[in-house]
Amino acid sequence: MDVYCTRPGCQGPVNSWADLDDSVKLKTLSQRCCATCEMPLILAGRYLPVRLLAQGEVGATFLARDRYTPGMQFCLVKQFQLSDRLSPKVAQMRSRLLAREVAVLEQLANEHPQIPRVFAFFPLTVSTNQPLYNGQFFYLVREFISGQTLQQAWERRGKFSEAQVLPILREVLLVLKSLHDRGAVHRNLKLSNIMRRRDGRLCLLDFGTLSQIVSDSVVAQQKTGIDRLGFAPPEQVVGGPVYPATDLYALAVICLILLTGKDPGDLYGIDTNQWNWREYVQVSPLFGDVLDRLLLPIPDMRFADADEVMSALTPREIPLTLPVRPSPRVALSSVSPTPGKPPASRTLAFSMLELLAIAGFTGFEAALLAIALNNLLDSPSLSMGLWGMIVAGLAIAQFRRWLPPILLFVVASISAIVLALFPFLRASLTIELVLVAAIIAGGSLIVVTALSCLIYQLLSRSI
Repeated sequence: MDVYCTRPGCQGPVNSWADLDDSVKLKTLSQRCCATCEMPLILAGRYLPVRLLAQGEVGATFLARDRYTPGMQFCLVKQFQLSDRLSPKVAQMRSRLLAREVAVLEQLANEHPQIPRVFAFFPLTVSTNQPLYNGQFFYLVREFISGQTLQQAWERRGKFSEAQVLPILREVLLVLKSLHDRGAVHRNLKLSNIMRRRDGRLCLLDFGTLSQIVSDSVVAQQKTGIDRLGFAPPEQVVGGPVYPATDLYALAVICLILLTGKDPGDLYGIDTNQWNWREYVQVSPLFGDVLDRLLLPIPDMRFADADEVMSALTPREIPLTLPVRPSPRVALSSVSPTPGKPPASRTLAFSMLELLAIAGFTGFEAALLAIALNNLLDSPSLSMGLWGMIVAGLAIAQFRRWLPPILLFVVASISAIVLALFPFLRASLTIELVLVAAIIAGGSLIVVTALSCLIYQLLSRSI
């Protein structure tokens, strides 16, 4: 059996022992050390690294086996190495922070099935000649997820279509919502940290908080820019506070890469500090607007949380929320409202066509009423007051859906017939001129309503 040494820089990390193929001896063996550097190989007396998976600035990731499970199950061992530039006091402080963050990660993993479980966390101190560095490593043992990362899928397939990217976006948003609701931020979203399991579900890997704690801040600040943190927004690149919107920015970059098939560096203009992605792919206007807002440089300009993004991705009619009194059937039912809470309101949704129809009818009827009342009553103020009350009543009746659509047509037709049959209501005006004036009034109100809805939509997208 081959066991891999976890000491950084070991010149002969692969240690082969034929006797470890005996499962009985493997489970009873106390310890073995690296033949090259004498680093302990069986971590915490239990985990045997068998292959190096990744090497980073602050540690490495190994595939390991748990010798105390019946099937010698695989697990992932993440090694963290404190910088040798740290004083003993600072190193102790960071080790406490690291343990605290691992405890938070364990809780998150226990509460969400799409975050790999935490099995163990422990330190390992080895001898070293460094006067300040105490030779301490930290190991985080996590569940091994069998599947394919989005990085591997992208490298194999190339571009993804919008129809393929949207389900990925929505599923990751649901996982992020769970994290953000508990006050956690992933900080390290990228293609290689999103794994699709064999059952088809996506999992989030390798949270960035742990690496940030053990990294040397001096070294980290010397490496800023899109080349270092290609998925990170400006506030994270410069070492500032992070927010749920920070993860959402990184998720939008992931979508761009999948859609365009290009690296972040090819899409981000360093001279303009803008993402230039639309020339490489065409998406629906709604999806494109959502991505553009997620990629804005200032966190407050982006969507605040995953709920807002999911809501923005759902096409919907313009809602008009109006309090509605319960019908007699509801009032006589056995269901009573919760004590101390106001009665619920019902949301009445109007399509754009309905709004324009309401505007057209109101304008048409208001013009006919103005002509009739002005000729019927001698007092201009009285006729104006009565006109305002009737028009307001008609508007309220329509927005509360008291008048069926067919009744609007009947009311408008009856009003026109009355003016045609009784000339004294229109004075010297011909019925043709009255109808033209009413149609112009209705059309004008339709135009005003359409422009108002357009301005509302533009403002809501820019906020």
